[in-house]
Amino acid sequence: MTRFASPSSLSSDFDDFLLAPIGEDGNGMPLSVLSALARLDFDPWEEAAKLAQLPKDTATRALASLIAALPNGSATRPDPSTIAPRLIALLPGQSNSALPPGKTPLGVGPVPHSPVFAYLIYYVIFLLFVLVGQWLLPSLH
Repeated sequence: MTRFASPSSLSSDFDDFLLAPIGEDGNGMPLSVLSALARLDFDPWEEAAKLAQLPKDTATRALASLIAALPNGSATRPDPSTIAPRLIALLPGQSNSALPPGKTPLGVGPVPHSPVFAYLIYYVIFLLFVLVGQWLLPSLH
């Protein structure tokens, strides 16, 4: 397994690209470029740096092939050759000349559901079970 570099030690130049949504995985969870590259056992920041140095067409084809290689495809995930140009435009040094300045491509934005929120919900449910258990335990004796 590849060891990933610490995100805090790297530049945030690739944040827009790495945090961009691709679609949903087979379980209905949002899938970002970062999570897709990690699932393929690539260092996301290193791969983003490589893609940023490639010509736009080459980088688009390379990213489309990586997206196509993802396991457990979902029907909600767009065609890799359709989504790759939008994602490559988010890399530093790449631009989407078809859009006027200040406009963002459709579908670009933060991932709608944060895993932190899900963990918080699980934690609250766990605490409720513990509290109910503490309340029922004395009545069993």
